[in-house]
Amino acid sequence: MIQNVEANSARAQEDLEAEFESLYVLLAELKEDMVMKIKQERASRTYELQAQLAACSKALESSEELLEAANQALGTANHQDFSQAAKQIKDSVTMAPAFRLSLKAKVSDNMSHLMVDFAQERRLLQGLAFLPVPSAPEIDLAESLVADNCVTLAWRMPEEDSKIDHYVLEYRRTNFEGPPRAKEDQPWMVIEGIKGTEYTLTGLKFDMKYMNFRVRACNKAVAGDFSEPVTLETRAFMFRLDASTCHQNLRVEELSVEWDATGGKVQDVKAREKDGKGRTASPANSPARVVQSPKRMSLGRGGRDRFTAESYTVLGDTLIDGDEHYWEVRYDRDSKAFGVGVAYRSLGKFDQLGKTSASWCLHLNNWLQVSFSAKHNNKAKALDVPVPDCIGVYCNFHEGFLSFYNARTKQLLHTFKAKFSQPVLPAFMVWCGSFQVTSGLQVPSAVRCLQKRNSTASSSSLP
Repeated sequence: MIQNVEANSARAQEDLEAEFESLYVLLAELKEDMVMKIKQERASRTYELQAQLAACSKALESSEELLEAANQALGTANHQDFSQAAKQIKDSVTMAPAFRLSLKAKVSDNMSHLMVDFAQERRLLQGLAFLPVPSAPEIDLAESLVADNCVTLAWRMPEEDSKIDHYVLEYRRTNFEGPPRAKEDQPWMVIEGIKGTEYTLTGLKFDMKYMNFRVRACNKAVAGDFSEPVTLETRAFMFRLDASTCHQNLRVEELSVEWDATGGKVQDVKAREKDGKGRTASPANSPARVVQSPKRMSLGRGGRDRFTAESYTVLGDTLIDGDEHYWEVRYDRDSKAFGVGVAYRSLGKFDQLGKTSASWCLHLNNWLQVSFSAKHNNKAKALDVPVPDCIGVYCNFHEGFLSFYNARTKQLLHTFKAKFSQPVLPAFMVWCGSFQVTSGLQVPSAVRCLQKRNSTASSSSLP
């Protein structure tokens, strides 16, 4: 500590001397510039007055001959000669340089416009002091907002501080309500250089239930203490894809799915090698027709079989049994077929999305004949809307609304009005293609507004 005191005080003294030296340099430069202006003004006025004085002296010298002629005229006795001489004197005086000169100085000798008043600057210099450490800001929860996967945080200083240069905001994700814990798995994320007392974090993925926030103020020299941290709820629908439910021809990596034509064959070959069977796969005995998928591992809510045959489906891992939820999916436009919707967990392993009463979906067919339709219980309704490359899914379980939106423009594509008899799961299918799911999203404000206004008018006629 003693060594730190010595080092820090020496550093502070060096900084102080450097600041004063820079101030001295600035004052010297200002002095030199202002003195130069005074010298230039003096030289300019002196030149003007000297030029005027020289012209006057020259005029006086040229007037001596005129005065001598006038004295001679006064001595003339002849009246006629005197009148003629007087006229000549008058004409000579009129034409003389001294007659046309003004004895008023062309410039003033007043230099008061070059005076300075350092009273204000002197008071500022006398008020110089060491920068105080900024106080801790106070986060204003009433003005803070969590919506549309954005967080707007507002704060204020307990008292005005004109020395503050910027603020530093730190945040981190957590699953624990209340004051931040000393130890968290998630690190603090830092945003520096905030000039105002409000900041909006955009494009967030709410994959945890809460977020901690804290702010501190900084002046040119030092950062103050952090504000009292606050915890804001970041409620959103977070789920992952349940790889144990997916068709054997679908390769699942976190929230991405890609069609793999060899997936079933590889599994079938391995199974036959294990059983000591060497038959070659044929259309009649292909994996999609006769090889049953292994049972997925039993979860707390009960396991289920893997999808097989032509049901190229995968389910989400989180049940929807209340409230409203929203997620988005972006698919490869070259996919031959793609579907997105919800399904009961009891959906049969051979069942395709929309073909039974246990699932609802939007289905895009790009093979042979292009079609875009809403499907449920083996009934389809053609949709006369542009097919977006990213679809948003809104599910209000209690009210029985399942709506699909253009995720970019928030255009309503279709709404099912259903009575869900049991919890549902996000459901997806793809054939010869791929898709990417985005979860951890809140229901967008635009979707919530449009849902209230359009859900009834745009509801499906499918049962």
